[in-house]
Amino acid sequence: MITGREIETTIFAALAALNAERAPNDQIEISLRTLLFGTGSRLDSLQLVSLITDVEVALNTEHGLDVSLADDRALERAESPYTTVETLRDYVLELTQGV
Repeated sequence: MITGREIETTIFAALAALNAERAPNDQIEISLRTLLFGTGSRLDSLQLVSLITDVEVALNTEHGLDVSLADDRALERAESPYTTVETLRDYVLELTQGV
């Protein structure tokens, strides 16, 4: 079973890949509190979709997990699972533990 720390590492790696494409003065902070979506996020919608896709692919290739992070369950929540790295990590944990 995947751990929260392993999921964080996967999300951090996806953010680092986005940073590699950004100017040095336009880097995204990488932490659990990093805003991914909503007011104050430094990601545009295309970058958010790219991040989610990168995380899904990494979870599949590195951990053998077949998860869809952009589905009706995510969209129907009162609080978006894409708000921060922490909320995304928690959502992935929920999906992988069958909660």
